[in-house]
Amino acid sequence: MVIINYVVMCLVFGTTFLAIKIGIDAGAPPFFSAGLRFLAAGLLLFIWMVWKKQARFSLLLHKEMWITGLCLTFGTFSTLYWAEQHVTSGAAAILSATGPIMILLLQATVLRERVTGKALLGCLLGFAGVVLLVFPQVSITVSLFWLLGCVAILIGELFYSSGALYSKRVIQRFADASPIALNAAQMIYGGTALLVLSLFTEKIHPETMLAPSAIGSLLYLIVFGSMVGHTIFYWLVAKTNPVFPSTWLYISPIIAMALGAILYREAVSWPMAAGAATTILGIVFINADTLRQMMKRPEKAKELVCPVQSRT
Repeated sequence: MVIINYVVMCLVFGTTFLAIKIGIDAGAPPFFSAGLRFLAAGLLLFIWMVWKKQARFSLLLHKEMWITGLCLTFGTFSTLYWAEQHVTSGAAAILSATGPIMILLLQATVLRERVTGKALLGCLLGFAGVVLLVFPQVSITVSLFWLLGCVAILIGELFYSSGALYSKRVIQRFADASPIALNAAQMIYGGTALLVLSLFTEKIHPETMLAPSAIGSLLYLIVFGSMVGHTIFYWLVAKTNPVFPSTWLYISPIIAMALGAILYREAVSWPMAAGAATTILGIVFINADTLRQMMKRPEKAKELVCPVQSRT
């Protein structure tokens, strides 16, 4: 189940960079569209969980929800949406691929947790693979706003990494709550903060938001990008660790390359193929311990079952 959800999450997230870019190019205000996306997705999920009696409105009163929302949603996407006005989606994918590395560095320096050399090597290989894969397609126009956009994405990844690590503790503290409800709560707070930011920094033109490409981008990001993708991400953090689900940032450029080759018959060069192979190798290194533990669980289950069967 973990592997299936991971694959689905990667497929969904692999298309969100393009969906964000389509909405912004259509003229949708970045902060407003991001806030509307997450607030709508969070409210729909949370109301559904309350209706299913798997969550209570009192969950929204805990400070952990808005802290997580500040990091995972507001900090990550306010910077990304703004940056994609000045940075190509390919460059954004490369810079966002620093997320797993930042998580490992924060684990080692701030939380004083042991980080294996294999995991660090895997992160470096994965990042190198993303660079090989995407860099030949990236057009770089050096300007002040381009540089600010790159810095903004890196700051957003720092928020993302901190939020991923913090969310693991939140999930453990609220063990009785569903990860779906916890994710919905943080999206409500993060989306609200983005709308407040939009109120003070942007002018909303209804005609741009009603453009077909803007509406299509928003609906896709609400349903698939947030309600499906982020819920699975939160669930994977609960079931594994913050690094494992974050490696989708390495997979998304491979998905973009594959879609381009299949749908648009775009050529795949040797550096791109080498980048894809290097990225996959890096992910295997990063998740070697997690995959080994997952493989051991069925064996342990058999060990528990076999003695009982032998007595009957």
